[in-house]
Amino acid sequence: RLSADVVNFSAASSSVKKGETLVDTANNILAMKVDMFVIRHPHPGAPHFLSNKVNTTIVNAGDGTHEHPTQALLDSFSIREKLGNDLEGKKIAIVGDIRHSRVALSNIFCLQKLGAQVRVCGPSSLMPKYLNSLGVLHFSNLSEALKWCDVANVLRIQLERQDVNYFPSLREYAMSFGVNMSVLNSLSKEITIMHPGPINRGVEISSDVADSKHSIILDQVENGVAIRMAVLYLLAGKIKNEL
Repeated sequence: RLSADVVNFSAASSSVKKGETLVDTANNILAMKVDMFVIRHPHPGAPHFLSNKVNTTIVNAGDGTHEHPTQALLDSFSIREKLGNDLEGKKIAIVGDIRHSRVALSNIFCLQKLGAQVRVCGPSSLMPKYLNSLGVLHFSNLSEALKWCDVANVLRIQLERQDVNYFPSLREYAMSFGVNMSVLNSLSKEITIMHPGPINRGVEISSDVADSKHSIILDQVENGVAIRMAVLYLLAGKIKNEL
């Protein structure tokens, strides 16, 4: 859409599989006159490491269980679009697998910078140790979290990043922390529901909630295109003289 030429690169079918280092791979790609990297990597910190080793622009599209900055930007933009530009004092609950989610940490950083209050909700086994250092409180009861918040950002269970069982079963998780219409109807106010996708319907969120008037999930998808276009445009230096 921005008229760039795109080169797709998969480590699974490259020399990485043969033992080539990340830096060597990046330098080989740069030799093909690439101007910018958008990198998704399974290891936390990979984009930051690479940015200190190669002379080019790098966009972090998600690094392991660490961060996902553009998701936080589009989530915060979607909330501002719904609630108004001033997020000072707005209450945002992040519900679900906080421990393994890169979306959660980036959302916490971004929303706190915008003045919002952020708390998390989910099983204690899925809560990371760093919450206290970020000033983020934990709800162990879903109803209490939803009564407190203006917006609930619901995260899926990151089963692909779990090497042990952190809760008895998906069914039990859905019963305790699944956001469904019955829970929303018990509230004395309307709240906004978000989800970064992909959705596991019937687990962390029911279909009637995901498709309801409370949901801005499809707005997030739409805004994601615009936000990521803006990131690429800015980092390509198109308006560097104005910054």
